[in-house]
Amino acid sequence: MNRADAPEPQFDDLYREVILEHYRHPHGKRELPRADVSAEGLNPTCGDELDLRLALDADGRIEGLQVDGRGCAISVASGSILFDLVEGRTPAEARALLETVRAVMHGADVPAGADVGDFDALVGVRAYPVRIKCALLPWTTLDEALRDAERLLAARTPHEETP
Repeated sequence: MNRADAPEPQFDDLYREVILEHYRHPHGKRELPRADVSAEGLNPTCGDELDLRLALDADGRIEGLQVDGRGCAISVASGSILFDLVEGRTPAEARALLETVRAVMHGADVPAGADVGDFDALVGVRAYPVRIKCALLPWTTLDEALRDAERLLAARTPHEETP
């Protein structure tokens, strides 16, 4: 099934406007002066593509993030929301958020007190299984980048010698 064949999710007006605003003016597309890790994502079902780059500071926090998505409104909006939520976090914090987003997209409730920003606008996508991959593409791409970031940070950390 290609993008033209997939049903469009129906959202209430507020959520539709949040998604469209992120689609029209996506956050995080700016070029990073440097990146420590990068990852590419592709949704072969509908053709959505995403390039994600992370820059880590000396303490391992995500000090810079570039999210360059091309595709449907849901995928681009999700990448924009990811940018808003992830920049400034540690890889562990970003991974915890990633797991929350995955769980929510697969039917769980947003945990009480969890800060998912505008991501709650995408919860209605769950009713359209073919669109879940669109919403999760930026997050699965982040997962790949976080694995590389975690390896990089582990290599930076001096290993204790045992006597």
